[in-house]
Amino acid sequence: MADANTQSAGKLPAITKRVQNLGDLGIWQRSRAYHDLIGFINGTSSAIQGIKTTDEMHESEMLTKLVRLFDSLEKLVEQHPPLEQPQRFGNKAYRDWAQEMREQLPELMDQLLPAAKKRYQGELEQYLMESFGNATRIDYGTGHELSFLFFLCSLFKAEILQEEDIVAAALRLFNRYLEFVRQLQRTYNMEPAGSQGVWSLDDFQFVPFIWGSAQLAVKSPFDPSKFVDEQIISDFKDQFMFISCIDYICKVKTGHFGEHSNQLWSITDVPSWIKINAGLVKMYQKEILSKFPVIQHVYFGELMAFEAVSPGTTISNARLGHVAPPPSKRICIGTPSLVPPVPVTVAPPPPPAESLNSDLNVGDSSSESSDSSVVLRASTSSASLVAAGEGSGDKSNIQAADGQVSKEHAVD
Repeated sequence: MADANTQSAGKLPAITKRVQNLGDLGIWQRSRAYHDLIGFINGTSSAIQGIKTTDEMHESEMLTKLVRLFDSLEKLVEQHPPLEQPQRFGNKAYRDWAQEMREQLPELMDQLLPAAKKRYQGELEQYLMESFGNATRIDYGTGHELSFLFFLCSLFKAEILQEEDIVAAALRLFNRYLEFVRQLQRTYNMEPAGSQGVWSLDDFQFVPFIWGSAQLAVKSPFDPSKFVDEQIISDFKDQFMFISCIDYICKVKTGHFGEHSNQLWSITDVPSWIKINAGLVKMYQKEILSKFPVIQHVYFGELMAFEAVSPGTTISNARLGHVAPPPSKRICIGTPSLVPPVPVTVAPPPPPAESLNSDLNVGDSSSESSDSSVVLRASTSSASLVAAGEGSGDKSNIQAADGQVSKEHAVD
């Protein structure tokens, strides 16, 4: 395969790492890629609320092919079983798997992509290759997960996946990726990359908790206080991504849940899946996307561009609490919004030591939307995000009869 950093016929920008020092973090947070990523995450959250992972949904031929790609990668795992070695973590057989994956992935992608989209192949391969862990350290973490999010978002930006694929992209394709990297973690005893131990949300993943909480934002069969109950985990681990993550944690860790996963345990005190989702997005921006050790390894290209957005560009916000038509791909490809953006003054991020609960116990941002976009607005409106009378799985989400906003949705 040609070097991924080589420009194709001088037309495409180099696919390379752009965050070289702490000062570059500010540029990253004003980049088109950053805005596209958060818009894609929030737009997907809006689309999948109230939908179970096991539900029937539209699956295009292209999306089905992408899901089947992991079958080929699984066969490579079978060809490279773990070696017998003295050290507990980091089985060196992973390096053999990773090398063969990198050798075979270009051919697999070449067979999958239509001719009109081959110009994006190098960039897509780079994001996908980086999403399975590091072969030198034999570890995996949220930075590798982020690379797969770049891959997903790029598929929509390149119009390889279409607007109607957004639900299945999360609940079929991303979920298949999640199952596969868990297989890698267990087979090769991969270490968590940059884990903060008990103070991190999870050793390996973050986004499935965001999208999993979005699934539960409408008609949730249980309150947040119940998600650690054994019966809830047994009944719903296949239906909701959030519970699937809890089930996996309980399988790989021993002891009281509150001791080995304190940050997740604290979520049980939050009464609303909507507030949990909003808090997790804030935490993701602060604890993952603002950390130099994570972002220094991220690649950028044409689809996920490092170029700055126009001044005053806002980040689209998830509208949770009622079922709405799937958001347009405009959310994730950075085209002009149909709703004129309103500049938002962004407050400096809180200290890194701030607890998860402080992120989760915040008022929900108000938002406005058209049929094809969601735009973050300053919290000046008194209107609730949740339509009265619609189920959301929250303990208290109905507007008062006199039109006042319920306590849960009042702006702090």
